[in-house]
Amino acid sequence: MVKAIFFDLDDTLLWDKKSVQEAFNKTCRLAQEKYEIDVQILEEAVRKEARALYEGYETYSFTQMIGINPFEGLWGEFADDHDSFRKMKEIVPLYRKNAWINGLKAVGIEDELFGAELAEAFPRLRKESPFVYEETFEVLDQLKGKYKLVLITNGSPQLQNTKLEITPEIAPYFDEIIISGAFGRGKPDPSIFEHALAIADVHKEDVLMVGDNLNTDVLGATRAGIKSVWINREEAVPKEVIPTYEIQNLHDLFAIIDSMA
Repeated sequence: MVKAIFFDLDDTLLWDKKSVQEAFNKTCRLAQEKYEIDVQILEEAVRKEARALYEGYETYSFTQMIGINPFEGLWGEFADDHDSFRKMKEIVPLYRKNAWINGLKAVGIEDELFGAELAEAFPRLRKESPFVYEETFEVLDQLKGKYKLVLITNGSPQLQNTKLEITPEIAPYFDEIIISGAFGRGKPDPSIFEHALAIADVHKEDVLMVGDNLNTDVLGATRAGIKSVWINREEAVPKEVIPTYEIQNLHDLFAIIDSMA
């Protein structure tokens, strides 16, 4: 019998990919207005340059362990109480600026001042672009009060809390919110799932973990002995990591819960 449901946040409840895409679209359009360049080509160049820079910093192994991607570095502040977060806070202003300056250079534009302007525009536009999946609140409404709900999200506490602040309806649904940067390890490390089991005071057999990422949400749940529900909205094909259940819409969760009654 299901007694608790653990949820991932990004691209499970929040449509983070769309939010990031919208911020890129709006920021790159500023460059298009000034230089008449192709928005998509610039975006691809900035993404490529951001990844290359991000992987070169001493904090990279930490960001992998906690689960922070390069594009979160383009708008997060990382004002968190941890040596590696403090180092990231020092790094990100130059990282953002260089990602956009180098992206512009890659498409033939030498304008460092404008690159710095775009680097400042992207965080503002990302915060103005919160998207939530259409079914998120309907499903949480039906689950609230019937099951213990725990949010397990990878990332910087400051950044993940910012996401929750700009979509303030989500947090009140949850009995507990666990952020990997505060806990000290991220999904798929089984310890963060074991921590969730302990604070929710439930047995692993009575839990479902719902998430979009096979390599973090599903793999981590599997390692912790928890049944996983992969929300596969993009109709991807699982390869090495196989979920217990697969759905394409959060509404499909109810059939799984009923089958376990």
